[in-house]
Amino acid sequence: MTLLKSILELDCIKHSVECISKKRALELISEIAGEKTGIDSRKIFENMYAREKLGSTGIGAGIAIPHSRVAQLESAIAVLLTLEKPIEFEAIDKQPVDILFALLVPEEKVDEHLKTLGAMAQQLNDKSLCRKLRHAQSDEELYRIILNLDDDNNEIN
Repeated sequence: MTLLKSILELDCIKHSVECISKKRALELISEIAGEKTGIDSRKIFENMYAREKLGSTGIGAGIAIPHSRVAQLESAIAVLLTLEKPIEFEAIDKQPVDILFALLVPEEKVDEHLKTLGAMAQQLNDKSLCRKLRHAQSDEELYRIILNLDDDNNEIN
């Protein structure tokens, strides 16, 4: 999980977020990423929204992996949200989404983008992991679960 640990920080994780729409979820992700990177959150949102118009990033089983390349971004960043109530996301299985794992990468890092997206999708395909994420009670607990950390703050794998 070294790759994930390098792009996901605790301040980019929010559990049990109140959200009523796909657009608002993308705005929240953009706001978190904007605060973290110093990049205008409106630009991040516009990129993510434009990508979403090409086809939903809802991969099924209540999970979406919104993603975009962003100019001025120096390194990849991830944002993880779990929602209080699932929202319509036009997912491939037509089910609402309650776990959003967003990835933003520098414009020129297409290979990194694809590699990281694949790794995220594979990890989120684990039903046990998703169940744990949905039952997490805090941002810190989400962080520990997604990074597979044990009680001594060490990686298990």
